[in-house]
Order: sequence, then structure tokens, then C-alpha cells
Amino acid sequence: MSEDVAEPPPWPTELILTAGPPANGGSCVARHEGRVVFVRYALPGETVKVRVVGDHGSYWHADVVEVIEPSPERIDSLCPIAGVDGAGCCDMAFAEPDATRRLKGAVVANQLARLGGYQWRDEDTATAEAVGDVGATGWRTRVRLDTSGDGLAGFHRYHSAELVTELNCGQLPAGMLDGLNDWVWPPGAQLHVAVDDDGDRHVVQSGPRTGRKTTTQVIDGNYEAVQRVGGRTWRVPVTAFWQAHRDAARVYSELVSGWAQLDAGMTAWDLYGGAGVFAAVLAQAVGERGRVVTVDTSRGASRSARAALADFDWVSVVTDSVRRALSVQADRADVAVLDPPRSGAGREVIDLLAAAEVPRVVHIGCEAASFARDVGLYIGHGYTVEDLRVFDSFPLTHHVECVAVLTR
Repeated sequence: MSEDVAEPPPWPTELILTAGPPANGGSCVARHEGRVVFVRYALPGETVKVRVVGDHGSYWHADVVEVIEPSPERIDSLCPIAGVDGAGCCDMAFAEPDATRRLKGAVVANQLARLGGYQWRDEDTATAEAVGDVGATGWRTRVRLDTSGDGLAGFHRYHSAELVTELNCGQLPAGMLDGLNDWVWPPGAQLHVAVDDDGDRHVVQSGPRTGRKTTTQVIDGNYEAVQRVGGRTWRVPVTAFWQAHRDAARVYSELVSGWAQLDAGMTAWDLYGGAGVFAAVLAQAVGERGRVVTVDTSRGASRSARAALADFDWVSVVTDSVRRALSVQADRADVAVLDPPRSGAGREVIDLLAAAEVPRVVHIGCEAASFARDVGLYIGHGYTVEDLRVFDSFPLTHHVECVAVLTR
């Protein structure tokens, strides 16, 4: 009786390549016989042995299996569980943090030029700014873990359902996940963990889903975490969105406050406003003779915003999609602040902003390509980029945060 033998893939399994410039998504661009190869876990200029892991026709994806000639900017990994055969949490933990910021700046400059038609800076001189002074490790305040079939919590391997159940990710402060794998969790559940501005840890289990219903259970601490920005306090569900980096909300709100250039009596829109952190600084600027409308689809975020901003009678909290909210807005805004999801604001929303003749926009983006496309859409409507900054808000990873102020 013969056994089935798996056929080898129609591409070479291993190659030796020289890594080229960084690409969006954390890879470096290399070439093999004219074909583009996106190489993960490499730095520009390195000679590496790679394993091809995906064929997409005109290009391949590959992972480094051996570094033959390392870059001087390569270091011992700052995350003990990340890497080719490890968790997908910290895909740039092997690079010196200053070098990572330069690579992120180069990627944003490239995406803005290619997708947005905007020349920000030369790729050789562009760089992302550090956020706060916490450093490259221990900066994250919220994390979500999945659970395995044997009841352990963990981080996913890159693009895999398989979990790494060692919980010492380099992004997390010491002790944040202590004791969680002393429990046996229901397979399919998720654990939401937050360390708040009082230093307290909160753990909430959601799921597993039964039918249409997902239940939540507080395992440690409370359902809401205490967060403070600019002297104001928010109580935000552990399962809801809050900026991951401990200093990000403060840094962004200070930037928005300065770039909005609002005077008393003006009107501001805070779109994709979440718990209302930006709405707070906008409300302070326009005063009681002004008006602020903050919009988000999340009921939990809207509840947090209403509670935190209850003393601002001139703030309206709207729970709806940004597109629908803009379609019915009667008042003209003097400034709009947008912090959309990774997919960006997109054409329909930016068309509505332009049609509403908003003269000043502060736009925040957490994905370089989406941000660049949105900038290009604004430019197509006659907006000019007045200023643009890039932040390394997610150290040890390829992720980046971009903020632009545009005027017309």
C-alpha cells in the first residue's frame, strides 16, 4: 500500500538574499531573479538565509532562518517570545530602537509619496518620534489574549491560530500577566487585561460565545479601568479601546489642542472620538459659547465620554457611524479631528468633510498606507498639509502612528 507524499512547493524553499529597503508591514524588500521577496526579521543591508513561506505570483513572502552578515543595528531580541518560530507580538524586537524609528519614518515617507502624492521628507532622513520616556519595553497598558484548546492563554504566532503560552512579551510591564496561566480557561474565551493610571490590574474574560450572546466576567480588579489625561478622569471598560501606549493619549491630546487653533465660541467635530479624550481639549478651547460634537459607534465608549465630559454642557456625544453623523450635521465646524480605525477614514467620509467646507482638519492614522491614502484624498479636495508628525507609539513592532493637520 502506497502512502501519499506531499509535493514540494513550486518555489525554492531556502534562498540567500541581501535585504533591501523597508516595506510597509515590517518586511524588507529583496529580489531573487527579478522577483520581489518580502523578508520578515531582516534589516536593510543584511545578507540572510530565508525560508519562502508564501507565493503570491509576482512576489514571495519569506522569513529569515539565518543571519549571515548582520547589520550593526541588529541586537539581541528585546522580546523573549517573539521571532520566526515564536509569537507575532514584537516583529521588530531584534532591531536597535533608534534604527526602528528611522525605518518607520522611511516607510511613512514612502507611503505618502506613492499613495498620497505628498512629499513629506526624504526616506533617508525621515524618522518617527519616541512617545514619552518609558523606552522600548514595558510601555503597553492593555492587551488581549486568546485561549487554547487546553485552556491556556497566549499570543498568536504570526498569521496563525496557534498560541504561544509564555506570557512574557517585551511590550508589557513586569507583572501585568502574572498568574494568568495558573488558571484553566474555557477554550475560545478572550482575556482583556489593563493596568490603569492608578497602577491597578484589571482582567475581564469575554466569551466563549454561545449562540448570539457573549458573556463577560471580571476575573481581577474591575470592569472599568481608571485613565487620566490633562487632569481629567475617564473610567473605560477593560474591553473597550484606549490608547495602548501609556503616554500616547497625553501626547496626542496636547498635539490636537495646539494644532486645532480654536477660539472661544467656535465649533469642533471629534470624529471616531472614542471616550472623548480629544473632545475634552476641544471643549476647553471653545468654552461654553462654543460647541463640540464627538461621534463614535461604540456604546461603551460613548458612555465613558458622557461620564467624563458631564461638566461640559456644550459637548454632544453621538453614538453612530461617522458617515451618518456627518450626513445630518447642520452646524459648520471650524475644525474636525479624526482618529479612524486602521482602515482609515476613506473616500466617503473625506468627501463629506470637504463638502461641509471644514477649513481645518487634524487627522490621526495608525496604519501608514491607509493614512497616506487619506492624505491623498484631502489633497484631491484642495487641502494643504500644514504639518505632519510620525510617532513610534508601538515600540518593538512595525506599527506607527501619524498625525497631520490640513487646511483649506
